[in-house]
Amino acid sequence: QVQFVESGGNLVQPGESLRLSCEVSLSDFRFYTMGWYRQAPGKQRELVAQLAFGGLTNYAGSVKGRFSISRDNTKNTVTLQMNSLKPEDTAVYYCNTVGSPHSWGQGTQVTVSS
Repeated sequence: QVQFVESGGNLVQPGESLRLSCEVSLSDFRFYTMGWYRQAPGKQRELVAQLAFGGLTNYAGSVKGRFSISRDNTKNTVTLQMNSLKPEDTAVYYCNTVGSPHSWGQGTQVTVSS
């Protein structure tokens, strides 16, 4: 059974940074394009960052230049470094595969507020 365990969320002030981590139980993890998604209250879940097997990254326009996704294929983990956080980044953040997402984990709450 595929599992995603997200961690690292917190309450921070605007302009601060956070680093999210995701442990993935998925065979052949290294071949999957992995992504970080987020869902804000009252909004649909959106993909904000993705990292393909070959290292190609893609970011939503709202986070480009502030967020950075990385992965460790030896540990089956995916990380999202978030800098210069804004109140509009407030959401529950999830990791999952891209294209054909598996069952979702519980996510980790990020709240940006002064």
